[in-house]
Amino acid sequence: MADDNERFEHGFTTFVTALGYIESHLCEDITQEDIAAACYVSLSSLQKVWRYCTHFSLKDYITKRRLTLAGRLLLSEEVSVLDAAMRFGYNSHEVFTRAFTKVWGISPSKFKKQWKGDCGLYPPLNPEYVERNDLMRVKKYDISEFYDYLRSQAGTFVLCFDIQNLMMINNELGRDAGDKAILEAFRRINEAAEDNMICLRLGGDEFAMITESDDTEKVISLAEKVLSQNGGKVPYSGGKVSVSVRCGAIKIGEHLKYSVLCNDFNAVMEKARFSGRIEFI
Repeated sequence: MADDNERFEHGFTTFVTALGYIESHLCEDITQEDIAAACYVSLSSLQKVWRYCTHFSLKDYITKRRLTLAGRLLLSEEVSVLDAAMRFGYNSHEVFTRAFTKVWGISPSKFKKQWKGDCGLYPPLNPEYVERNDLMRVKKYDISEFYDYLRSQAGTFVLCFDIQNLMMINNELGRDAGDKAILEAFRRINEAAEDNMICLRLGGDEFAMITESDDTEKVISLAEKVLSQNGGKVPYSGGKVSVSVRCGAIKIGEHLKYSVLCNDFNAVMEKARFSGRIEFI
């Protein structure tokens, strides 16, 4: 048992170091060998630890983080697609456009004109929230930049959503189908939100809309805009996948903590799973 704990601690330390290095160098031309060197481990050890902690590849994480930030850049600043491509290490407009379209479902030029709402499709992982069992997994994303804003919204509702059967979609149809389901759910939630509302991705299949409202009827109306699209299909590389979400609402309390937010999210979604309705706590 002591040896197991020691291996866990060493592996997790490697993961946290790698995550910090990646997040600090997303706009630089880094290789996986550079990351391994920063962690003082071999490349194969790094890749094994990373997949063990996240259940996806190091390359996939870096690509999705860069293209998430690229999406935010394209919407927040007057930059050209080529400028965004160069800033995140793509050496041509064409290569960047292909990669961007794979993650966001539309080209970067269309994204600038058409995307509504927040761009946090793939936020940084949060190493403070770890599910440790036979297969350890870092399941939550880091939303610390929104903590002060969330605390200022005490007494208002956060709408919580999760994708139905995402694990089954990934296992039976593949990761591309799962990624397209995630993108579609995020798009629906963003489009239902009003301009002042922030939408966040909290975990693998978990999302939140910060409504800034204490009006129950308004919150239900927002939720129904999303739920009315349940069962709609989106294309992926192998055909089409049906996307449906569940929904609940939690009221932000005083002195909000991340752990409380996660626990309340889990509790309200558990109620929604059993009832099939929008639930409140």
